[in-house]
Amino acid sequence: MAWDGNPETPGIRNIGRTAEFTRPAEAELASRIDWPDDALMVAIVARDEHAFAVLYDRYVDLVYSASFRVLADAQLAEDASQDVFVRLWQRPETFIAERGRFLSWLMSCTRNRAVDELRARGRRRKREGGPLGEPDEGAQPVFSTEPVDPLHSAQLHEEQAIVRGALAALPRDQQVCLELAYFGGLTQQEIATRLHEPLGTIKTRIRLGMQKLRRALEQKV
Repeated sequence: MAWDGNPETPGIRNIGRTAEFTRPAEAELASRIDWPDDALMVAIVARDEHAFAVLYDRYVDLVYSASFRVLADAQLAEDASQDVFVRLWQRPETFIAERGRFLSWLMSCTRNRAVDELRARGRRRKREGGPLGEPDEGAQPVFSTEPVDPLHSAQLHEEQAIVRGALAALPRDQQVCLELAYFGGLTQQEIATRLHEPLGTIKTRIRLGMQKLRRALEQKV
C-alpha cells in the first residue's frame, strides 16, 4: 500500500487533506516501534508509511506543544503541526543525520514554521487595520507597539546570543533534555518517556545542564 499524495487518516490528525490513508494495523507497526529516529527517516525516504506512522505518533504531541507555545492559538498550532509533518513526508531527505540529531532538526523546523505563521498573522492584521478595514480592538498585538530602544534591543540580542552559545556548548544529551523541557514544554517524566530513558537519568541531565549553563552565563555576563 502506498500514498497517492499526502498521508491522511482519522487516526492521524488530518495530516494532509488530499488523499486517503488507512492507518496500518498495530501489528504492522510493532516491528518499527523501537526503531531509532534515524532509521525511521531512512525508511520514510523509501516511502514507508508504517515508519511515518510510528514517527508521527512519537512526536506529534511535542510538535503541537512547541507550535502552540509560539502561536498561542489551538487552530493555528494544529495547522502548523500538520504542515510540519506534511513537509517531512514530502521531503524527508532534507534531514541529514550527520549534521545532528533528528529531534533537534524537527524542533527547528517546528519553530521556523510557527514563526512564519506568526509573521503572516501580523501581516494580515496590518492589512485589516488599513483603509479597507478596522483593526480588532480585542486582539492582542503580535509585535510590541512601544517605541524600540536601540540600546535595550542591542543588549537583548547580545544576551540571547550568549544563551544560545552556552546551550550549544553543553553535552548533547543535556542540551536535548533542556530543549524539550524549556522549548518543548515537556515535564521530566514526559522527556523520559520520549527518550526511552529512566526518569532519574533525565533529572540528572537537566540538573547538570542547568548548572553548566548557569556557570557559563556567569562567566560571560
